[in-house]
Amino acid sequence: MLYRVAEANSYLVITGAGIEKLRIRKKSWVYPFQKCMTISITPFDFTMSLQAMTKEKLKFSLPAVFTIGPKDNDESLTSYASLLTGHSDGSPQKGVVGAGGNHVQDIVKGIIEGETRSIVSRMTMEELFNDRQMFKTEVIRNVQDELDQFGLKIYNANVKELQDTEDSKYFSYLGKKAHEGASNQAKVDIADARMRGEIGEAEKQGQQKQSVAQIHARTAVAETERKKEKASAEASLKKREIEIARELNLEQIEAQRAAESRDTELQKNVEQKRADMELERLRATTVTQAKISRESAQQKADADLYIQTKSADGEKYNQQAEAEATSYRTAKDADADYYKLTKAAEASLIAKEKEAQANFIFREREAEATYIAKKKEAAGIMEMSKAYGALADVLGGPQGLMQYLMLQNNQYEKLANANAKAINGLQPKINVWNTGAQDGAGADPTAPIRNLFQCLPPLLSTIQDQTGMAPPAWLAQMPQQTESQAPDSQVTKRQQLSNGINGHK
Repeated sequence: MLYRVAEANSYLVITGAGIEKLRIRKKSWVYPFQKCMTISITPFDFTMSLQAMTKEKLKFSLPAVFTIGPKDNDESLTSYASLLTGHSDGSPQKGVVGAGGNHVQDIVKGIIEGETRSIVSRMTMEELFNDRQMFKTEVIRNVQDELDQFGLKIYNANVKELQDTEDSKYFSYLGKKAHEGASNQAKVDIADARMRGEIGEAEKQGQQKQSVAQIHARTAVAETERKKEKASAEASLKKREIEIARELNLEQIEAQRAAESRDTELQKNVEQKRADMELERLRATTVTQAKISRESAQQKADADLYIQTKSADGEKYNQQAEAEATSYRTAKDADADYYKLTKAAEASLIAKEKEAQANFIFREREAEATYIAKKKEAAGIMEMSKAYGALADVLGGPQGLMQYLMLQNNQYEKLANANAKAINGLQPKINVWNTGAQDGAGADPTAPIRNLFQCLPPLLSTIQDQTGMAPPAWLAQMPQQTESQAPDSQVTKRQQLSNGINGHK
């Protein structure tokens, strides 16, 4: 029995008696019939040069260095000790088992080559060259997924520059192309710089001659522009203040109307959109016309400024002042119209909102009144039901209550009147005949036959009267009823016929 302690970068793997598979420990007693070996978790560098082919069937060499080692947890160490310790032929190793054995490197190399070729085959050469970090991340992720089953971990991966293979010159040609492109571009830049220098020199000479004549004109134009910008800024500030006030009012109104019905909210939005549309239309029309007038006047003043000579400076200044005054008045008129239209739109919006609020309050009060009336009616029905329940208990049950209510409401009288009206005006047909035996005829042997034949005439007559079906001529001849014969005399005639057959009156 021995007490074993592993190094800082190693673990003890114990197998044998009392252990189901294996046990990973930093220190432990080793009992008889048990074996103990030491595995190292120090990562090792794995250098390889992979030959691969891109999606365009271009071959290249990919140098890479991977730093791989066992993971420092029980599950991964168990997988690593079970699968990768020992020689590739299954014979055990002696001493400390390192993670960089030849058979381990062969396994890792196979995994890296397979995953890398799988990824490269789906990418073009341009994608590999431009998005190298994504390619590196994809390779590490796929290789790590495969190494997890062996308990190994990629600590670092360094993918070097892509290189040409012996029968491929892609990257060398690409470098030459870039070099030649840079040289040609440099030549173009030099010629372009020379051209710009000569043109710039000529332009400067021309500008020097023009600057003396135009400096006073630009000064006047600049002063006019500053005044216009000031007026425009004041108009923008005023417009922004109006917009902020309108937005605050709209937000307060929207907060107050959040509980209103969907119908009122839609109406409010429609009216608001119409007001905004009209406001924007008027604003665009008025402001655009003002801008066009201002720009036209400015262009005219500028043209006169370049055409006229110094002798016409007084007239030029007067025209500029007049154009400035016209532009200023036009801007002020446009601002006034805009303010007026804004106030009108806001007043219309407030009126619509007040009207919608009044309609909402009216409908709300009407609904409350209807609710109270229905509630009172339901309460009355409940009280009547309780009273009828007590009355049914007094009268001996629901049947007695029903009879009492029918008597109280004269239902029996109404039923009798309805039955009388139903049979009123009916003219029923009554057939009476007698086929009984006569006195002293009890001994007559032909009495049954005679009685049978006495029954046939009234039976056939009754069938004809009730159904309208006459017997065949070979059986009996039925008497035809004339229109002058009243229905009341049919009973008398049938009785006389029957009595005539029987020999009685």
